[in-house]
Amino acid sequence: MKIIKNIEQMQKVVANLKAKKRSIGFVPTMGALHEGHLSLMRRAKKENNIVITSIFVNPTQFGPKEDFKKYPRNLKKDAELCKKVGVDYIFAPKAKKMYPDGYKTYISVEGVLTEVLEGKIRPGHFSGVCTIVNKLFNIVLPERAYFGKKDYQQLMVIKKMVSDLNMPVNIVACQIVREKDGLAMSSRNAYLNPQERVKAGILNKMLKHVKACRVQSTGYIVKAKNMVKKIMKEQGIKLDYVDIRDAENFETVKFVKKGCVVLLAVRIGKTRLIDNIEI
Repeated sequence: MKIIKNIEQMQKVVANLKAKKRSIGFVPTMGALHEGHLSLMRRAKKENNIVITSIFVNPTQFGPKEDFKKYPRNLKKDAELCKKVGVDYIFAPKAKKMYPDGYKTYISVEGVLTEVLEGKIRPGHFSGVCTIVNKLFNIVLPERAYFGKKDYQQLMVIKKMVSDLNMPVNIVACQIVREKDGLAMSSRNAYLNPQERVKAGILNKMLKHVKACRVQSTGYIVKAKNMVKKIMKEQGIKLDYVDIRDAENFETVKFVKKGCVVLLAVRIGKTRLIDNIEI
């Protein structure tokens, strides 16, 4: 396994691989790797000749009051994990190289998909995500790119960008990897203290409850949201949102049925967590 920090060097490696007809599976990450990331890499290993993962904490997707500076960074530890699962190359560029002085180009997906939920709470977030993913795709030129469903809205935004721009990459959506109590694995879970970590176990239970109790009535969505709000308040958990949307375009739905997704975001102490469940 090789760690490459230079953009031009990464492009030369990719050009050489392409000349040899090697298929490339790409797993973009911000580091602080856990089993969720590793599951993506293992799948990429099965489906491609070469696996490249990027480790880059992208400044353009963080808001001014978010955790960019304290986001965990440990390239040595991450590299050890990547090596164990068979990653061939780690691309770990510096922010100043990805966004040099005078950088002015950003990519946005317009419409409901980026205006609600995460898009509403975190203005500019998805533009930052689309911009960095586009840049990484241009450098790595993968046949397939692997994303987890935990960041479900982000996944749909990336799929829309790839479709609209006719990008020659297949977006592979992978299932959420969870802890024993159902909490979705996330780099931010490490921020939780022991008491907060216990509280976090209720998130997946709430999502499962909403899914299991669905009925075909317009009133159910309102009742389900109110139930979650009530329980979160009782648990001392701040709810940013809970909503039920069409799983593809994120339009509002009148009935809860197959093809919907339940999404929520909460703050436990100072830690913000998101999760979802498909119906």
